Amino acid sequence: MSETDTPRIVQGGMGAGVSGWRLASAVARTGQLGVVSGVALDALLARGLQAGDEGGHLRRALAHLPLPGVAERVLERYFVPGGIEPGERFRPVPKLGLRPNRTRDELTVAGNFAEVWLAKQGHGGPVGINYLEKIQLATPAAAYGAMLAGVDYVLMGAGIPTEIPALLDSLAAGWPGRVTITVAGAEEGREFSFDPASLAGPGTQAEAPRPRFLAIVSSSVLAMYLHRSPATRPDGFVLESAVAGGHSAPPRGRLRLDDGGEPVYGQRDRIDPAKVAVLGLPFWVAGGRARPGTVAEARAAGAAGIQAGSVFALCRESGLEPGMRKELVQRALDGTLRVRNDPRASPTGFPFKVAALPGTLSEPDVYAERPRLCDLSYLRTPYLKENGTVGYRCPAEPVDAYVRKGGTAAETAGRRCLCNALVANIGHGQHRPEGYVEPPLLTLGQDLGFLPDLVRATGGDYSAADAIDYLLRT
Repeated sequence: MSETDTPRIVQGGMGAGVSGWRLASAVARTGQLGVVSGVALDALLARGLQAGDEGGHLRRALAHLPLPGVAERVLERYFVPGGIEPGERFRPVPKLGLRPNRTRDELTVAGNFAEVWLAKQGHGGPVGINYLEKIQLATPAAAYGAMLAGVDYVLMGAGIPTEIPALLDSLAAGWPGRVTITVAGAEEGREFSFDPASLAGPGTQAEAPRPRFLAIVSSSVLAMYLHRSPATRPDGFVLESAVAGGHSAPPRGRLRLDDGGEPVYGQRDRIDPAKVAVLGLPFWVAGGRARPGTVAEARAAGAAGIQAGSVFALCRESGLEPGMRKELVQRALDGTLRVRNDPRASPTGFPFKVAALPGTLSEPDVYAERPRLCDLSYLRTPYLKENGTVGYRCPAEPVDAYVRKGGTAAETAGRRCLCNALVANIGHGQHRPEGYVEPPLLTLGQDLGFLPDLVRATGGDYSAADAIDYLLRT
């Protein structure tokens, strides 16, 4: 990766649809790395089509999907001209699982293709896609869909992505891509594969350009571990500190909580850029970097630049529902917005930053009133049943169901259904019987000190390009 084609700013791949194609496109047009979130793109495609596909963007992208018949089947199943009626339930999408499911694969490939294809139109800037290692079952088909659209970078965090370099190599060659699925209670994982040829059809090329891979890590130790073997070595790193939004790695060692119930991070959790610099791969530093001068500071420490998330989550092109986005900005400016690193909210077990906003799952009464459901199920965990087969459970599902599957009631306390909540953040929340609508749950980084200066400089509702200009100021 040469100095000339290395972006100085990597836009964070946030939430489900918050880092959507409009935001990634706006960032990429400035020459920096625009990133789409790769979470739940099958559901977002299905719900976008059922909502009527305003502007026709999804259908325009699907028309370029180079897999015979796939786009037609997706449209036939999900597209509703004019959109479903207000309050009508969205049609469900197939859940992730170890058993083969062609409908699921087609929707996953199509969703990832459409998001990346739309982000890349009309400019020559770089576009990446961000995945969570925790959502292993989606990764092979999702990455292939993004690669068919010409994605330039794949980024992955929330775990140890040892198998991703080999997966991308295989998919680029048109070969089956494989990952090992962790199964709770089993001595070994289960191999899970996706074969591009299964969707390509006779006479269709299954190959796709191989993107660069950036591993999102929280320690120099993990960076060195991934670097030691060509099989696990990424093309670069994002070094993410604990103040960054969304999921963060738990503290190393025994978990300690402060008086506010947040994890306490110590010296062992600090990332030493010098130890990563000697590896010879480009890296970006992330978490609390959204202010002028940090790009120069990062480069002086050997980094290629910075990754920033919250500054883009709050800009005009963000996928956040506009009313909530503006309320977040106003509360942050007023000094009344609290972002808490909640050790219990996420079903993954990773601490998760929760922005306190009325009407969201950050409020105890809203959380208590929500029925415990697990119908999108991206974060459910495979586990070994007594009969040797594999089942699936999630600590945010009904407590009795989780306990029946071998979990404990203690593991369910405080867990939020992130799958439904994050989709609700962008206005696609599921409607339930008797008028119940899934509430959102918002996340931001804990350092929002950039907002007053940026809002003052731009006169209010700022754009992604304004954010780039602000970050590149010295």
